[in-house]
Amino acid sequence: MRCVLALDQGTTSSRAIVFDESARVVAVAQKEFRQIFPQPGWVEHDPGDIWATQSGVMHEALAKAGLDARDIAAIGITNQRETTVVWERATGRPIANAIVWQDRRTAETCDRLRAEGRAALFARKTGLVLDAYFAGTKAKWLLDHVPGARDRAARGELAFGTIDTWLIWHLTGGRVHATDPSNASRTLLFDIHRGEWDDELLAILDIPRAILPQVLPSSGVVATTALGGAEVPGAGTRRGLQRTRTARDAFSCSTREPARSRHRTIC
Repeated sequence: MRCVLALDQGTTSSRAIVFDESARVVAVAQKEFRQIFPQPGWVEHDPGDIWATQSGVMHEALAKAGLDARDIAAIGITNQRETTVVWERATGRPIANAIVWQDRRTAETCDRLRAEGRAALFARKTGLVLDAYFAGTKAKWLLDHVPGARDRAARGELAFGTIDTWLIWHLTGGRVHATDPSNASRTLLFDIHRGEWDDELLAILDIPRAILPQVLPSSGVVATTALGGAEVPGAGTRRGLQRTRTARDAFSCSTREPARSRHRTIC
């Protein structure tokens, strides 16, 4: 039996679900993780907790289903999208806690940008309102407030990503730093019409290109990931993945063509 393993990385817990070829649930594992509230209006996660719980439930679900890597046709990821992580490329260590999508610490930055008349520019290019909800001002805050972060970012020592990028980095052992348009479009940094990072928006928020992930097509080659001692390459969407409503980053067990396919609801 060939199955799909869906990874659902949410705001309060990480979950893994195994689906069979008829999209029936074979096994589920879920684990909550710590919520961090440093002060009113601030919400953080420990990125290490995110990876540890997601990796843990991935293996737990496989064990419950009595499966190993050879039984997995694809792995899909769905994630809390705007939550922002910056980490060291050399070690994979985050430079600070992740700033969660709910966090409002950059509201004043957005107010200032609106007062400068920038709102229409951001709306035209990104389709978004200027709001602290989105990842771009969160990344700016981390670079501005973590000692030495700006200099390190300019030297290319740091990587930025939303949670899909953080999981892909770990699933591939740091070999792949990537996202797709559905996540990039939630950063305030991505021109949705040209389908690429926008230099004007990056300059306004003072975000160096060197920290950005590669934006890959929502369906295309990604990488391989080690799962249960076996190398699992990625391939196109399977029926089971399509049925996991917002599952996206596909890693299948085809031996040649690692790829990714993304499906999500849009808010």
